[in-house]
Amino acid sequence: MARPLNFHEDRLFPSDPTMRSYARGLYALVKDLPIISPHGHTDPSWFATNAPFQDATDLLLAPDHYLFRMLYSQGVSLEALKVRSKAGVPDTDPRDAWRVFASNFHLFRGTPSWVWLNHVFAKVFGFTEFLEASNADDYFDRINAALATDAFRPRALFDRFNIETLATTEGPHESLQHHAAIRESGWGGHVITAYRPDAVIDFEDERGPRAFERFAETSGQDVYSWKSYLEAHRLRRQAFIDAGATSSDHGHPTAATADLSDVEAEALFNSLVKGDVTPEKAELFRAQMLTEMAKMSLDDGLVMQIHPGSHRNHNVGLLNSHGRDKGADIPMRTEYVDALKPLLTRLGNDPRLSIILFTLDETTYSRELAPLAGHYPVLKLGPSWWFHDSPEGMMRFREQVTETAGFYNTVGFNDDTRAFLSIPARHDVARRVDSAFLARMVAEHRMDLVEAEELIVDLTYNLPKKAYKLDQRPDWARPATLRAAAE
Repeated sequence: MARPLNFHEDRLFPSDPTMRSYARGLYALVKDLPIISPHGHTDPSWFATNAPFQDATDLLLAPDHYLFRMLYSQGVSLEALKVRSKAGVPDTDPRDAWRVFASNFHLFRGTPSWVWLNHVFAKVFGFTEFLEASNADDYFDRINAALATDAFRPRALFDRFNIETLATTEGPHESLQHHAAIRESGWGGHVITAYRPDAVIDFEDERGPRAFERFAETSGQDVYSWKSYLEAHRLRRQAFIDAGATSSDHGHPTAATADLSDVEAEALFNSLVKGDVTPEKAELFRAQMLTEMAKMSLDDGLVMQIHPGSHRNHNVGLLNSHGRDKGADIPMRTEYVDALKPLLTRLGNDPRLSIILFTLDETTYSRELAPLAGHYPVLKLGPSWWFHDSPEGMMRFREQVTETAGFYNTVGFNDDTRAFLSIPARHDVARRVDSAFLARMVAEHRMDLVEAEELIVDLTYNLPKKAYKLDQRPDWARPATLRAAAE
């Protein structure tokens, strides 16, 4: 018999009674605040078409690399989980894939996925027993029955989750047709895009040749000429801004920046375009393009996000058979002080620029990132990211950066997820952990309760809106209350 799914109301709060009491009170102030999701990877077509989600496997399992990377590590094949390969989607029965997942769900104990998924199961679908092999079919059938109803269509869930703003991520070579459809639909949900140019900047990216062709098509420019290439970026950035974008995103292997002369930059670009690609040249070009993107931000106002330090697609065999984003990305040591120096020397004091830094290397929190953000006015620190997007990771982040950078050189939380149904769970975890951290500071008499109450609202709601320039909503984006009234 399956065990009861008891989702304790004090989860993630301190065990000390005094601190737990403070944490409860702080969390109560923010638990129902709207969700600001300024960076993520959900599919905009969901909200453009508002079509029903297909089934439990297609929605919750097959696209979530947090899940299938753990299962793969335990010998479960991606085919058994119905994960798409380069040959297409396997013909695995989705029910069979779900049964495999349910039989192995215990593998996620202690991980953030365990917390997120049980939140989804309990709070979104109303399950009262833990998922296991014995109730796999019941879970599968009940989830599918729910997904077939209007209440579980993407727009209805967006409103139910109390999402105020949701940002997706697209490349300059990609169409923004789904965002146009959202705006023109009259629905009013504030779903925006973000400018992610990696595929047309990184000459070591296997997507590059086709991405360049499409970049030329979407921009109408000769992207193989340096000046026209830069103009193509400017044009596409403006198109993204017209689609609601307030930020760009850069997922480079390192945080390296450069400040080449125009002649040097053009010569480097011409060499790479002609096929003379070496790791050193590709790295230098990525570094130069971070500075070029920063210069463009002075004019168009896009906030820069820099997400460095991941060795992408480490498993070459899996990359060859299944492609990118299959759970084989591994964190690396990342250096920031010298890497960012060229960009900061050029633009680090310009009030028009805003850069949000992320890391997968926690050793840099107190040694490099907090001192940098605690000095340069253009820098802010993004929240604990990816492998550290966990209760422990969030607490380590606060403990290591606050003493030097404070709270107001950080930007609140963003979920950075493809898993739409987990968004409320992820934000709930962040709100609970921040409440616990502030509760400890109150209990230790390092701040009073009034200060903590102001801070928890800022960390949850005000800081992400300010950092990502989301204070002004476009005319087509109406609050959920007005959308409900219109219906």
